[in-house]
Amino acid sequence: MGGLTGILLIVIVVLLISGANKLPGIGSGLGRSIKNFKRSLNEPDEIDVTPESERDKKKGGGK
Repeated sequence: MGGLTGILLIVIVVLLISGANKLPGIGSGLGRSIKNFKRSLNEPDEIDVTPESERDKKKGGGK
């Protein structure tokens, strides 16, 4: 099955299952999920939970 043929087949199956009225909502939800996935790839892996005073000491700008 080619790339375009497979995509068309999937779209037709989704259209039959969900109906034409829900298709725009499905498309926008899919677009949002792809955008969030791409955004998560660019974010740092960990959240820094070190208190600010500790971070300042490490940077050399401590009080």
